[in-house]
Amino acid sequence: MRLNSLVKPLLITGFMLAGTAQAAPDAREVLEASPVDDIVAQYPEMMSRGIQDGLKQSGQVPPMVADSIGFLVSNSFRAADIEQRVVANLEAALTPEQLEEVHGWYQTPVAGKIAEAEIAASAPAAWPEIRSRAEDLNKRYQGTAREKLFDRFDAASRATESAVDTTIAVQLGLGTAMAALSRDSVHHEKMRERLESQRPALRGMVGQQVYDGYLFTYRDISNQEMNLYLDFLESEAGRSFTRVVTNSVQQAVIEPVESIGARLAAFGNFGGE
Repeated sequence: MRLNSLVKPLLITGFMLAGTAQAAPDAREVLEASPVDDIVAQYPEMMSRGIQDGLKQSGQVPPMVADSIGFLVSNSFRAADIEQRVVANLEAALTPEQLEEVHGWYQTPVAGKIAEAEIAASAPAAWPEIRSRAEDLNKRYQGTAREKLFDRFDAASRATESAVDTTIAVQLGLGTAMAALSRDSVHHEKMRERLESQRPALRGMVGQQVYDGYLFTYRDISNQEMNLYLDFLESEAGRSFTRVVTNSVQQAVIEPVESIGARLAAFGNFGGE
């Protein structure tokens, strides 16, 4: 066999391998490199626990009913469905260059350290510790650079804004069901208006919870590392990634809750016939 006949296949193979190595990561790879997929995996339990606790604290329904609604919520979420929505929206909204930039950030040691902290703090099992340490952490960081970095973090991550929007949507969905179960004739739009009128107060309450979570989650992250993280979040690629992920997860969370609300409302109406 002539040398040329060997060289051509080797050159072609080399070009193919080089192209594979340099190809931009796709949306699925970016999601897997980030902590988002691990956090999304906890959403069924997170939503179930959050709604159960909220209903019990409000006293709207007996504890047994709150537990039943929480069970319905847990079984209405599939992490795989949420992930698929996020992937599809990332593919549609981000350029290959932006996906590559996001993927590159999450390959760094700092990003890995921060991702581990975010995954651990998002688990429902960590919530009691976040609450129990909130007062101490607020005092410890009062007047410090970490406190001052929060506004940047909150604006870049859209944490409070997203949490308030989701809270109102979830309360509206469940509120409609509770009204039906209690034979309350409150109209859906009136309930929406009432909840929207409470947005400023809700923002203050949720904002404090987000701040408590921020102090707890990043307590072992240095200010230098936080600044690197904020630089990423504030970059064009970081902003786009955060916006798409937040909106996708928010919608994926709200839709099942609205469906549950409609089912409970139908059940309440059926029982009244």
